[in-house]
Amino acid sequence: GPKWRPHQDQQFGLGRWGICNFSSLSIFPPSAVHVDSPPTIPTLTTSYAHGTSSKSLLFSTVGGSLQASAERFPDREAVVFLQEGVRKTFSQLQQDVEQAAAGLLALGLKRGDRLGMWGPNTYEWVLFQFASAKAGIILVSVNPAYQVQELEFALRKVGCNAIVCPTQFKTQKYCDMLRQICPEMDTASPGSVKSARLPDLHTVIVTDSRQPGMYHLEDVMQAGSSQHIQQLEELQKKLSFDDPINIQFTSGTTGNPKGATLSHHNIVNNAYLIGMRLGYDWRVRVCLPVPLYHCFGSVGGGIVMATHGITLVSPSTGYDGRANLAAIESERCTFVYGTPTMYIDMLGQPDLAKFDLSSVEGGIMAGSPCPPEIVKKVISTMGIKELVIAYGTTENSPVTFCGFPTDNLERKSETVGCITSHLEVKVVDPGSGQLMPLGISGELMIRGYCVMLEYWGDVAKTDECITKDRWYKTGDIASLDKYGFCRIEGRIKDMIIRGGENIYPAEIEQFLHTHPKVQEAQVIGIKDERMGEEVCACLKLKAGQDCSAEDIKAYCKGKIAHFKIPRYVTFVEGYPLTVSGKIQKNKLREQTEKFLGL
Repeated sequence: GPKWRPHQDQQFGLGRWGICNFSSLSIFPPSAVHVDSPPTIPTLTTSYAHGTSSKSLLFSTVGGSLQASAERFPDREAVVFLQEGVRKTFSQLQQDVEQAAAGLLALGLKRGDRLGMWGPNTYEWVLFQFASAKAGIILVSVNPAYQVQELEFALRKVGCNAIVCPTQFKTQKYCDMLRQICPEMDTASPGSVKSARLPDLHTVIVTDSRQPGMYHLEDVMQAGSSQHIQQLEELQKKLSFDDPINIQFTSGTTGNPKGATLSHHNIVNNAYLIGMRLGYDWRVRVCLPVPLYHCFGSVGGGIVMATHGITLVSPSTGYDGRANLAAIESERCTFVYGTPTMYIDMLGQPDLAKFDLSSVEGGIMAGSPCPPEIVKKVISTMGIKELVIAYGTTENSPVTFCGFPTDNLERKSETVGCITSHLEVKVVDPGSGQLMPLGISGELMIRGYCVMLEYWGDVAKTDECITKDRWYKTGDIASLDKYGFCRIEGRIKDMIIRGGENIYPAEIEQFLHTHPKVQEAQVIGIKDERMGEEVCACLKLKAGQDCSAEDIKAYCKGKIAHFKIPRYVTFVEGYPLTVSGKIQKNKLREQTEKFLGL
């Protein structure tokens, strides 16, 4: 029978008297996967898992996390923005953040207000990410590619009180677009804008020029007096880690974007636990080409920098594949972040071999499905041995599954990694909600500290995706293995139903990536009178290659089931992308149906 011992089993949460012989007790079902290190014992028996850990959750705020790192590593570089020529140590960043936060209070912004950050990857983005959090102001991450109509929708939806932007970047004329929505700005004094179309907006801050009706960044940096610094200090005692602090618009690839509302607790813990999984307990320099307005950049980059004291290196203001390689070489980066498309870009640089990438030990590939062939190439060609795949969603702050740096190649290329600490996951039948047997696909659902508070101002949409018992419905089709590793088959809404057969595009895309002439493959469902939908492959060929639709179909024959072989094959130069580099399959579908004359 079980032996009873006092004291020793407190880590199991059983108080002073613990049971140490767990194996003989059926009251503990085999659902826990201990994830402080790669699981070696197959514990799961059904499609439910709980990622257990000996590390507890943090209770700090975003501002508190940065402050702690500034105290621990005052002289370590926190951020390097190569194109702007900006380098800041943790203590310099902390000083700037306090100054800017006091400035925001001086301008009349207060805890709970919303401040929109609209622009590409610059130092000011990170500065206001932390300054707003320090002042208890909710940061609204606005997509830098938004046009007038989308901008107006987003700012109105969350009632933005202030917005920060550069004058312009490339073809995006930020100040001009704001004037189109708020012509009142031309005659207003800064801070007292009264707009008919954006009734909540009163303050516009421009990072790099003086404009009528708008503050310059310098004004903000000089506005805070000692009294505002004092006010800021007092405020720190009142902030709660459960307060909303960030609104991220989910990529509206369907319908209007929704404002996923995240708390300090959501993002600080996600950043902390991602860092622990990747081994960020030592000095790390991360090359960060992913956009900051997106969760991958702001949490995986900015908040991880604050919680772990790592250095962020931004290679370029706008995305540039070659600049990433140059930054890795010149800054001796040890880690790289990117979407699959970004890695494909880097692999495709004609002079890739000229760059010295010897400093790189690891990297994360995430943001959209990662084809196994690309994963293998990044490891072999770029030498990124400790590459991991991460999976998540903005509504989950964002990462829920992530590989271990030491996983074998099969796990790295075939799964999105293992459940992360302190989360529950289950796979259910999308129709009935019943738990699926282990290894069988169904809808992936997540519960735990990472689930967002809500979609801002949208109870109906929130209730559609968060159940009464706090499970978040991901909308992804997935399966679990007995170690808690997950395979994603694709989106429920991307699934192609051809004559009653369910076909997952990701599976065909991965197969097409093995064709020697194919650089990138996207598979979509095209409407068909007889079958309902037919499979269409939209392929981007490697430079200088030539290939026909017949070649592709012949390549598939006998290697994948006949009903998965694309009926249509088109060759494209590129794909319609969201700014975060996600492929808009609905747009691709429209374009292709038009091209095929359907």
